[in-house]
Amino acid sequence: MNAPSSHPDLDAARHVLALESEALTALAASLDDRFAKAVTMLAGTTGRVVVSGMGKSGHVARKIAATLASTGTPALFVHPAEASHGDLGMIVAGDAVLALSNSGETPELADLVGHAKRFGLPLVGITGRAGSTLARAADVPLVLPDAPEACPMGLAPTTSTTMQLALGDAIAVALLTRRGFTAADFRVFHPGGKLGARLSRVKDLMHGPEELPLTPPETRMDAAIVAMTARRFGCLGVQGADGKLLGIITDGDLRRALEAGGGAALMARGAAEIMTRAPRTVTPETLAAEALHEMNARAITALFVVDGEGRPVGILHIHDLLRAGVA
Repeated sequence: MNAPSSHPDLDAARHVLALESEALTALAASLDDRFAKAVTMLAGTTGRVVVSGMGKSGHVARKIAATLASTGTPALFVHPAEASHGDLGMIVAGDAVLALSNSGETPELADLVGHAKRFGLPLVGITGRAGSTLARAADVPLVLPDAPEACPMGLAPTTSTTMQLALGDAIAVALLTRRGFTAADFRVFHPGGKLGARLSRVKDLMHGPEELPLTPPETRMDAAIVAMTARRFGCLGVQGADGKLLGIITDGDLRRALEAGGGAALMARGAAEIMTRAPRTVTPETLAAEALHEMNARAITALFVVDGEGRPVGILHIHDLLRAGVA
C-alpha cells in the first residue's frame, strides 16, 4: 500500500532532504583554491592520510578513511581520544592528517593537532567555523558553508555531517582522478562480493581452448550441428585455416536458414554459408561487467574470446557470469 502524498512523517522527511540538498549545493558553490590545495597536499603524501574526528564527526571520518583507502589513497582512522593515550604512535613522518570538527573546538583533537604541528605533518581541517581553533591550526582549512541542521531543534548533527561526508567523497574522487585510478586498480581493493565479480576479467571465467566449439568453413551443416550440440554453448565458431575466427553459427542462424530453404537443403550447405560474419568478441582482459553489457545489448548468451590476432582462445557463456555473481 502506498503512503499518502501528504503525511507528517513525509513532510518531515522532505524537509530534511530539502535542507540537506540546499546545503550541498551551497557547499559545491563554496569550493575554491583551498580545496585544490588540500587535494595537492594529500596527493603528495608519502605515507597515509590519517582521518580523525569525535562523535558524529568521528563516524563520518571512519567512512572517509575507508573511501580513501578503497580508491587508492592509503588511509586510516585514528580516534582522537585514543590518540592521546598512545595511538599518536600510529601517526608518523610522511603521514598527513585530515581532521573533522564542525565547531572546530573539539578538545579531544588538541593532542592530535599538536602532534601534527610538532612533527610538521600536513594538516587539513574540515570545520564549520572559519575562526575556530582547528581552522587556524590547519595548513588548509576547508570551511563548510553556514547551513541549519535538519534537526527541528537545530542541535543534532545532520546537515553538517552530510556536508562533511560529501566533502570527503569529493576529496577521494579528486585524488583518484589525479592518480588515474582505473577499474582494474579498484578491483585490487575489492576482490570480494558482487562488485569484485563484476570487476573480474573474462580470462578468469571463460572456458579454455580445449572446450571451444569450432569447425572449418567447409564443414557440412549436418556435421556442424552435431559439433554444435556436443559443446552445449548454443553456438559454433567457424575458424579459418589461419586460425582466425571467421564467423559464428547460432540457434538463430539455424532457424533463419530453415525458414529460407528447409531442413534437407540446410544439411547439405557449408558452415561458411550459414554463419554470421565478423561476430562480436571480447579479449581475455575484458572486464566481466563489460562482457555482460555486451551480451545484454546484443541479446546473446555467449561470446568468443579472441587474442590480438583474432584467434579464438576461449568462450564465455552467460551461465558463467551468473555462477560468478556478475549478472
